[in-house]
Amino acid sequence: MSADRETVPKQLLHLVFGGELKDLEGIEFTNLDGLDIVGIFPNYAEAYAAWKSAAQKSVDNASMRYFIVHMHHLLEPAALAGRSGSKVGA
Repeated sequence: MSADRETVPKQLLHLVFGGELKDLEGIEFTNLDGLDIVGIFPNYAEAYAAWKSAAQKSVDNASMRYFIVHMHHLLEPAALAGRSGSKVGA
């Protein structure tokens, strides 16, 4: 393994998106075409900062919700399954 690979942290991609919910108790959106795709980020810290910024901009709309999706879990489900106590699909 090269020294570069050892010093560069592994990309753990996270998607940040949001939209207006039909019901505050659920996660079904009123308009899929109107979803706000904030972006894809290389780590949770950057995704969280983007999520927080987007959520704060929509604070006056109680039906608007933003989410962070751990894309690296979807791209590498075997890695998630290998962690103790984790179950894929749970």
